[in-house]
Amino acid sequence: MAKAAGKLRWANRRDVALRTAAAVPLNYALTSLFTVLLARILPGAPAQASIGATLLSFAIFAGIAMLCFAVRSVPRLWLAMIGAGVAFALADWLLIASGGRL
Repeated sequence: MAKAAGKLRWANRRDVALRTAAAVPLNYALTSLFTVLLARILPGAPAQASIGATLLSFAIFAGIAMLCFAVRSVPRLWLAMIGAGVAFALADWLLIASGGRL
């Protein structure tokens, strides 16, 4: 019984560590990629779009951080965040390659 409790305690600590790693550095990377994308697709002058995207990024970062601790499956969380990061990076690259802003 003590062995099972020890394994469960280790699994919980591992899950919290993985969620924390997703909530801080991975979240920062994902939010920055999305902010670049948002600044390129928002209407208005480039400076205004950048400021608007930066202001929205604070709410996006907080929302993703809460989501990291709300989901049930840690592997699905990581797959979803990495997949979204790849999609945002590809969209950013395509927008830059096509000449900048829409």
